[in-house]
Amino acid sequence: MWEKFASLSKKQRYIGSAIVALIIICIIFFALFGMGTSKGQGDNISVEISSGMTTAEIAETLKDKGVINSSTGFRILAKVGGYEADFKEGIYYFKSDMRVGVVLQNLVSGPQNAVVRVTIPEGYTVEDIATLMEKEGLVNKEDFCNVAKDFAPYDYMKEALDKPDINYAAEGFLFPDTYDFDRGYTAKQIMQIMADNFDRRVNAQMREKAKEENLSVFELITMASLVEKEAKFAEDRPIIANVFFKRLADGMMLQSDATIQYALDEHKEEFTIEDTKIDSPYNTYQHTGLTPGPIGNPGLDSINAVLNPADTDYLYFVADSEGHNHYSATYDEHLQTIKEVYGE
Repeated sequence: MWEKFASLSKKQRYIGSAIVALIIICIIFFALFGMGTSKGQGDNISVEISSGMTTAEIAETLKDKGVINSSTGFRILAKVGGYEADFKEGIYYFKSDMRVGVVLQNLVSGPQNAVVRVTIPEGYTVEDIATLMEKEGLVNKEDFCNVAKDFAPYDYMKEALDKPDINYAAEGFLFPDTYDFDRGYTAKQIMQIMADNFDRRVNAQMREKAKEENLSVFELITMASLVEKEAKFAEDRPIIANVFFKRLADGMMLQSDATIQYALDEHKEEFTIEDTKIDSPYNTYQHTGLTPGPIGNPGLDSINAVLNPADTDYLYFVADSEGHNHYSATYDEHLQTIKEVYGE
């Protein structure tokens, strides 16, 4: 190939070199200005750049997440611009369909916003989440709780707005997961991210299954929140769901200690007879049916347990000191089980 190139006239070689240079310039220009919009569009996309990632790995990650349209363009521009050794690790927030040049500039400059990674455990209430957010320095607890009172961006959440006894419309729909939150986010922005995650995770198939069982999404999550609070171990979830469904069908009170805890202003390890008499619409020792709304934010396991409950004759259960539940079909059996569990 080199011999052929050398045999060309000086003019021909000049023209050939100019064409190659023009192609390179076009590629660079297209990468900088021709792919995507400068600021991108849509919701924030979290991308973590780790130490040791190659340019190709970064390019593929950005392409897979929809930040850029061309991983090839990214690699070429990074190589030509000499950026490959200048990428800074950290968590970045991009939009979809951004121009490669803009993305490169961000990666060279480094993360612009302080990001806090927060894990929300399954079963956490709105107030638990608010406390954690304040502890992490993200938002004020009171502000978070105030926004949560009527935060209902999805139709299935709006059922809460028609119930005067509801504490928080957002309760149950702030999906427990690990999140990367920008310190500049407001309480509403944080809640929206969590609610959007819920909307993705509780998918159409699960909602259709709930409909087949004559459950609204709101009722599904309300029941799942009770199961989440009552079950410490996975094997208990579908059985507890079955017990609750059977008690509802028989017109029995659910008598869930977890609902008393939600109604109280303080955390208690054990409840007294007086506690079961607390005046609250959430007290299932005093009111039949489900609570007005969820008593926490359940995970997928508890939601699926409600959609796929066990098939048993149980109507009662009691937890031992380790959190394992013991089940009974009749009240007399239940009293005997309590004696066996607690040695009374």
